[in-house]
Amino acid sequence: MPAEGASGAEPPSKRAIQAIKDKVKDRTRRAYQDMRPDELLISLNRTLRGWANYFRHGVSKAIFGAIDNHAWRRIVSWIFRKHSRISWQQLIRRFCLPGTWKLACNGVEFTGASSVKVTRYRYRGSKIPTPWSSQPASAVAVGG
Repeated sequence: MPAEGASGAEPPSKRAIQAIKDKVKDRTRRAYQDMRPDELLISLNRTLRGWANYFRHGVSKAIFGAIDNHAWRRIVSWIFRKHSRISWQQLIRRFCLPGTWKLACNGVEFTGASSVKVTRYRYRGSKIPTPWSSQPASAVAVGG
């Protein structure tokens, strides 16, 4: 029996959402305080983008935003633990892009799961013959 969401066409299950939240939580624990912030952002971006690519064919955009919100809060708390005397003003100045709340460090920006485009249906163009086409495929083969 296939696992939930095995085809990737369904939205992520509660179990899959919790699994990615646990991965984010694991990467932002105190044990990783010696890691540089840009390394953390690269690691989380790769993980979240890969997870989102699997579920991008379902109804998932709102869930991607919720996962990014969770990750953003975890990263900010990780930064506050790493730099114990930093204030919000200093955090915004040092770790956010100017005028935004987007986290960035040493040229690495936190993109998260929301950067993955959700595609519900693929455009197949003329690959599928239509019943109202001018020349059916069978008429061309017989008349040729």
